[in-house]
Amino acid sequence: MKIAPSILSADFAHLVQDVSAMVETGADYLHIDIMDGQFVPNISFGPMIISTLRPYFDLTFDIHLMIAHPEQYIEAVAQAGADIISVHVEASRHIHRLIQKIKDLGVQAGIVINPGTPVNQIEPVLAMVDLVLVMSVNPGFGGQQFIKASLDKIATLKELRQQHDYHYEIEVDGGINRETIQAVRQAGADVAVAGSYLFKAASYAQAMASLKE
Repeated sequence: MKIAPSILSADFAHLVQDVSAMVETGADYLHIDIMDGQFVPNISFGPMIISTLRPYFDLTFDIHLMIAHPEQYIEAVAQAGADIISVHVEASRHIHRLIQKIKDLGVQAGIVINPGTPVNQIEPVLAMVDLVLVMSVNPGFGGQQFIKASLDKIATLKELRQQHDYHYEIEVDGGINRETIQAVRQAGADVAVAGSYLFKAASYAQAMASLKE
């Protein structure tokens, strides 16, 4: 299973050093949450952080856009160095067009669903996407408790992938720790996003090892 540390929980005074230390532990993706204070009640950072980090790291940059009007920022995020750009189905009236725009920029496209959004809302675009991100907390802040109902969504997405021979990875974000990662893996997830559990640990290496196990 792939692990994607979320830099939302990193030390921003020493961001490159903090991310470097995490990468050395065996991180597979680097998860970068962009929040605008409108779609979610928090503000994080923009494409400049991506372009600042990009020269230092070769691993996959997994960008999660928690913003209103994501279509206005797709090109800037792609140019900054994104490998995957994931957008919320709840944030766009024209999600098919938005996913196609991401793919036209040569970037992998992901679709995201909030805890209150059923899987059937994204079924029309599952054949197009490279990643489906299931939010297992309400988006906007780190350190929240895992919502167990997310496991049913993961299992449904795995079943749909098998039935229709889709190629997307299933990613889960929110409340990931040593216990919950076992449950999401059993449900069918391929990638786990972890923020507080990794970056707030006394030992990054031990925390990553506990998830990898």
